[in-house]
Amino acid sequence: MSEQIADRQTRRDAEREAAGKVRLPYARNFEDLVVFRKAYRVSLEILKVTEGFPRHELWPGGLGEQMRKACRGICANIAEGFGKKASRAEFKRFIGMALGSAEEMRVWLRYCLDMKLISKKEWEAWRLAYAEVARMLQVMKTQK
Repeated sequence: MSEQIADRQTRRDAEREAAGKVRLPYARNFEDLVVFRKAYRVSLEILKVTEGFPRHELWPGGLGEQMRKACRGICANIAEGFGKKASRAEFKRFIGMALGSAEEMRVWLRYCLDMKLISKKEWEAWRLAYAEVARMLQVMKTQK
């Protein structure tokens, strides 16, 4: 699925869910989850932007490396949690880790803004996107 089609589909599903009009009756795989598609789309943007960071920020422990790890971790933990959904406790544990990484990304983004590695426009868009991902994950974690 192309990035543009996935983005349109994610927005459409999110709008329908927010309006209470349509909910997926059953997610066949993690890729059916709106939260995964949104987190994945944003992570691709982050991965592309961090490629242009100063070299010292891409080394282990650098800001770019931390961001790359956290944004991929959100998607990976959603997928792994979905795979463990037979055990509610395991599912919640992985969703909790994804939630923590979404909040972590908001911190890294603030550093990037203050260090002038990203524009204010990028910061606002990604900050809001990760806040929405975090809200969606919180709902998933607290549902019975």
